[in-house]
Amino acid sequence: MRAARNHEFDCVLVWKFDRFARSVTHLLRALEEFNHLGIRFISVQDQIDTQSPMGRAMFTIIGAMAELESSLISERVKAGMEAARARGKRFGRPVTPPSVVTRIEERARTTDLSIRQIHREFASRVSRSLVGNIVKRVRNPS
Repeated sequence: MRAARNHEFDCVLVWKFDRFARSVTHLLRALEEFNHLGIRFISVQDQIDTQSPMGRAMFTIIGAMAELESSLISERVKAGMEAARARGKRFGRPVTPPSVVTRIEERARTTDLSIRQIHREFASRVSRSLVGNIVKRVRNPS
């Protein structure tokens, strides 16, 4: 938008306009600003050119439908996750086995190896951030 305000181009060309914005509000604000700046907005796939009144009307209608579709997908994903949770499905990173945590703590306590070097030894089993948290906790107890 900064480039648009600086008049660095005179046309925005997108493959499909729902890739440009996720909400109708954002879409319409951008379109209004483009219109004010004299910038044309064209969607190739949707065959919409905002220079015409019909193009602007279609842009608004299709934008509303895209926002509806996005909301429906979001609701379905949330419902699916809740149903899976109700069936006992656990989400997120698997719990690190206590034996691995103990071995990382031991390396941190008995060596001067960096977090990166310790992580290399355990890379297939734990994230670097977890190694960093464990090493910091062992080496800098509060």
